[in-house]
Amino acid sequence: MTESDTTLRALFWDVDGTLAETERDGHRVAFNRAFEAVGLPWRWDVSRYGELLSVAGGRERLIADLETRGDAPTDRDEREALAAELHRKKNDFYAEIVNDLELDLREGVAELMDECMQRGLPMAVTTTTSRSNLDALMRVHFRAGWKQRFAAIINGEDVAEKKPHPEVYQKALKQVGVAPASVVAIEDSPDGVTAARRAGVAVIVTRSVYFSHAPVDGAVAVGPGLHTREGWEPGPPAGKGDHVRLDDIAHWHTQFHDNPSPKPADAKPASL
Repeated sequence: MTESDTTLRALFWDVDGTLAETERDGHRVAFNRAFEAVGLPWRWDVSRYGELLSVAGGRERLIADLETRGDAPTDRDEREALAAELHRKKNDFYAEIVNDLELDLREGVAELMDECMQRGLPMAVTTTTSRSNLDALMRVHFRAGWKQRFAAIINGEDVAEKKPHPEVYQKALKQVGVAPASVVAIEDSPDGVTAARRAGVAVIVTRSVYFSHAPVDGAVAVGPGLHTREGWEPGPPAGKGDHVRLDDIAHWHTQFHDNPSPKPADAKPASL
């Protein structure tokens, strides 16, 4: 495999916001249940959680929020210990939410995954969410053998740096054994797009609730979701059915390499 190979050879999937609306309806709700479980009066509404998404990582998000609260521990070690406890409880509550079938996959996701499997196109998971959160979501929707669907599974515990750093993509590329130019990633957030592009990977964006109007630079196509062929920029080629299909992904991939956009500057190590 050469760096110049531009044949589509793999599809990489983000998770939160891309596979399901996990941020608003899963993680945020689980955090609030964790606050309640330890007797704290704090609650994150939809708007506040959207603001906190500028911080990568759930535990890091907690620490950032604690630093703004007058009723939080003032000692740094105490704040970090509280954040670690809350994050553990939050992960347990998140698993309960998923197991209770409160989080559906976004429409079109399972169909595109099935098409990749039918046509023999390798897939990878490229997320910086935790291993437990990923496993909870995937087990419910794809059963215990879900890992067999993917040639690589990289989560937040596998990397030292979270998105927008490209490490998660760099590791996935190495494990799958493909060149960056032969991959398309599906993301929903600006940080995800930046991470993929810094690794040299083309990106399409399926907008999620929290990033429905966020500017995204460097994506080859942006649209409302895989469930529809309407509202994409640029639009997919004429095809059968209502959903975005693998042939559409391949078309955008070809367009990207015919008119490549520059990669963002290399990411600086995140200090989280």
